[in-house]
Amino acid sequence: MIEFHQVTAYQHQTRVLDQLSLKIGPQERVAILGPNGAGKSTLLKLINRELYPVAQDGSYLKLFGSETLNLWQLRNRIGFVSQDLQEDYTPYTRALDVVVSGFFGAIGIHEHLQPTDLQVEQARVMMASLGISQDESCMFQRLSTGQKRRLLLARALVHQPQALIFDEPANGLDMGASMAMLTLLQSFCSEGRSLLITTHHVDEIIPEIERVVLIRQGQIFADGPKSELLTSEHLSELYQTPLHISEKNGWYRCWHD
Repeated sequence: MIEFHQVTAYQHQTRVLDQLSLKIGPQERVAILGPNGAGKSTLLKLINRELYPVAQDGSYLKLFGSETLNLWQLRNRIGFVSQDLQEDYTPYTRALDVVVSGFFGAIGIHEHLQPTDLQVEQARVMMASLGISQDESCMFQRLSTGQKRRLLLARALVHQPQALIFDEPANGLDMGASMAMLTLLQSFCSEGRSLLITTHHVDEIIPEIERVVLIRQGQIFADGPKSELLTSEHLSELYQTPLHISEKNGWYRCWHD
């Protein structure tokens, strides 16, 4: 589904990814874990075509086997949710319009975008499935962080993509909203679709995720089964601080050792 091969990428004048190679197959559930500034969000921006890698011999980024997949084809296959997307929406966008805009890959609905009655109905059905029907007419700025995140999840899923990519799903949420969001991700995984999340918190890694990629300073630090990598030793080295990791019923917790 996604293949990076010796990819280097910059944000402004800063090299963020350095000769990174990574493959993620169909129906995999993967968490990319690493400290702030490690390159997690940059990696997602490359997948979403917000950024492009440095052109180098032998280097490539393929999505679904293609280096030239256009944005429309990509949006019909992958749903994205990110903090940047949340910040991009204008305060006075109606909640329903946020979800409908997912059909067009747009930030809100503009005059030249005319959704069909079917698309509006599909948006309403998706909002109902995520428990936010009551927010349909609310302005984006009046919603809580948890409501906004659910709204963006509905936007990402409204066209029934094969995969969901979620940048720090519980970031900024209180305990109840965080668990509700993670429960929604568990439901998504139960439908047999692919999931890729980035995070720097092990408690955001739901039991359904089988593989973990540890990233540090723009390079892959380790990649493998969750049970092998989410250990006190690995994460203490990754974050350069003594940490203790415990596991219960597939959920992981972290303490400073």
